[in-house]
Amino acid sequence: MQSAIEISDLHVSYDEKVVLSDVNLNIESGKITGIVGPNGSGKSTLFKSILGLLEPNKGSINFQGKEVEDVRTLMAYVPQKDGVNWDFPATVYDVALMGRYPHKSIFQGIGKKDKEITLSALKDVGMTDFKDRQIGELSGGQQQRVFIARVLSQQAEILLLDEPFVGVDIKTEEKIIEILKQLANEGKTILVIHHDLSKVRDYFDNIVLINNGIIAAGDVNSTFTKENVNLAYGGTLPVF
Repeated sequence: MQSAIEISDLHVSYDEKVVLSDVNLNIESGKITGIVGPNGSGKSTLFKSILGLLEPNKGSINFQGKEVEDVRTLMAYVPQKDGVNWDFPATVYDVALMGRYPHKSIFQGIGKKDKEITLSALKDVGMTDFKDRQIGELSGGQQQRVFIARVLSQQAEILLLDEPFVGVDIKTEEKIIEILKQLANEGKTILVIHHDLSKVRDYFDNIVLINNGIIAAGDVNSTFTKENVNLAYGGTLPVF
């Protein structure tokens, strides 16, 4: 399988505190890759580095020979729910439609095709009936479905989701993973920061265990072992 993202010798620090060091990773296209590790281990920092939001101290991130500026419109990001201003006066439709803006120049308006793509995305996540609701009026699961709709409307090739299952009902969780698996089957590259280790084998094809550096990375069956989990979490999680 072809590598969609190649990370080489990545080092990132904040205020002289090293957050990531010696990170070398190949992220495969057509796979769902889970990123797991304890709090403060550098998971979100890794995402921000891939998205080009952080300048590394050292190292490179390559997208099949391209830089992040060349693929920005092809990348979609779903942040943690607590990082979103839910009081923002936008409807469900407005939020989903935002996925179309990366494809527009500064003077280009939203067209009929954009609206059709957005409505189709809302239908895919079961939120058509809520399209005129203010985003803050929704339940946690419904809000997350809307952000998945935004990703779908963007028609991105690389998807980064930061704890997408936190605070959602089981029906929404199952719907999200169903959508992600379908997107992976279509060849999309999907990275998911996740904390519930009991779902790793069900949800992910590949896994990256991280704790300020890469503890282990590879396919779930061979990589998600008791030994590697203990190395990442200090032996504090009785998962197996």
